[in-house]
Amino acid sequence: QVQLVESGGGLVQAGGSLRLSCAASIRTFSSSAMGWFRQAPGKEREFVAAISWSGGRTYYPDSVKGRFTISRDNAKNTVYLQMNSLKPEDTVVYYCAASKTSYSCSRSFEYDYWGQGTQVTVSP
Repeated sequence: QVQLVESGGGLVQAGGSLRLSCAASIRTFSSSAMGWFRQAPGKEREFVAAISWSGGRTYYPDSVKGRFTISRDNAKNTVYLQMNSLKPEDTVVYYCAASKTSYSCSRSFEYDYWGQGTQVTVSP
């Protein structure tokens, strides 16, 4: 059974940092593109970051580029999201996702498995 478990969320002041982790129980993790999305109540899921199977390619939207960094450790079946210079508007639930494809994906329908999410709250 595929499971994605996020951790590392919490409360931080504006300008601070958090690192999210996603532990994946996927047999094909090392060949899967991974991504992070976020979603506020009543809004569509928003793409945050993606990384290819090897970690050689990453992709970010302009809203987080230069502040967030996605990385992965295939030996540990874990993907990370380092978030720096956090802003109050980054306050939402963050989701980890795994794709059956090997290269970075920015659209939610390209992902096949999702975690339960972890709350990030940034105070002013």
